[in-house]
Amino acid sequence: MQLEIGKIYSGKVKGITQYGAFVDIDGGGTGMVHISEIANTYVSDIREHLTENQEVKVKVIGINEAGKVSLSIKKAADAAPAQQQRGGKRPENAQQRNPKPNIWEPKKQIPQSEMTFEDMMSRFKQSSEERMCDIKRSTDRKNGTRRK
Repeated sequence: MQLEIGKIYSGKVKGITQYGAFVDIDGGGTGMVHISEIANTYVSDIREHLTENQEVKVKVIGINEAGKVSLSIKKAADAAPAQQQRGGKRPENAQQRNPKPNIWEPKKQIPQSEMTFEDMMSRFKQSSEERMCDIKRSTDRKNGTRRK
């Protein structure tokens, strides 16, 4: 079966990386869902939204020259209600649901007394990276250099 851009397929999550998840599409090969295409909210950890061997609905959003398939879970979820409206009756519980507004909230900070070593290292690396970027930005301004 050949995949078509814009169509929704069902599949199973086969692998999770820090930048996305690989999904085996039923009868159509494998594609990747980028971290930005998993949910309509900010996703810092993919494993909070997906698990391996989880059944998911995905929409094909692109196929490049090398044959790599780009998928989206959030666009498949957005397209499903539109298809239900065009195709016939909506389930009663879907009419009663009020969608939660899409508001980004920062991740809650864990008190330092409850942090594991990995949590402390992760926080240190993040703050260190932010400081390095600030230093580079301020030295670029002082030197009069600009990025092109």
